[in-house]
Amino acid sequence: MNPVGELTIAVPRGALFDETVELLSQLGLDVGELRSNDRRLLFDDIGVITMRSSDVPTYVEAGAADLGVTGKDVLLEQAAQHPGEPGRDVYELLDLRYGRCVMVLASKAGPDPALEALRRLGVMRVATKYPRIAARHFEETGRQAEIVEVKGSVELAPLTGMVEAIVDLTATGTTLQENNLVVREEIAVCTARLIANPVAHKLKAARIDQLLERIRGLPAPV
Repeated sequence: MNPVGELTIAVPRGALFDETVELLSQLGLDVGELRSNDRRLLFDDIGVITMRSSDVPTYVEAGAADLGVTGKDVLLEQAAQHPGEPGRDVYELLDLRYGRCVMVLASKAGPDPALEALRRLGVMRVATKYPRIAARHFEETGRQAEIVEVKGSVELAPLTGMVEAIVDLTATGTTLQENNLVVREEIAVCTARLIANPVAHKLKAARIDQLLERIRGLPAPV
């Protein structure tokens, strides 16, 4: 029997995986194979499916999982850009308080080239893996920005002169420092979040509420 009440949980592979598995272990799940088998995706016996963090809201929204764990950055990026636009239809239930990173605006050390571009041209070029977060931030702060979406190492873009700044997620700031980049603004603090499918949240409310109470009763993550 699944000790979390026969709920299906989407677990993110990657940076949040180890701490999420530890959370499930503290809740009573047998996570031995989940820890040791990085090729298997579906663990029916404990009600777990694994995937990329960015896919978790998709599976939860579709009802393939009742609950999921993903980063706040993913939720912000997949949120509606403007009122009336579609965003992921999931409920954010709980800040799990681990996996802390900060979404930042950064540029090359020294006089800020992004500020200079704004002054001279009225627009700055910004590279990012998070185009919706970046666009929303500049719209809310009343600045014009040309957003360049990149998939790989975003730090390369300002070093080659392709852009004046980047919007990226950083945990320690080490990668920025190693590439002679400095943080100019902090946009959002991002941690792991527990999300729910709206229908499951209604039909399985008692089970989910019990699980939330159990999680709240666990020791705070180090």
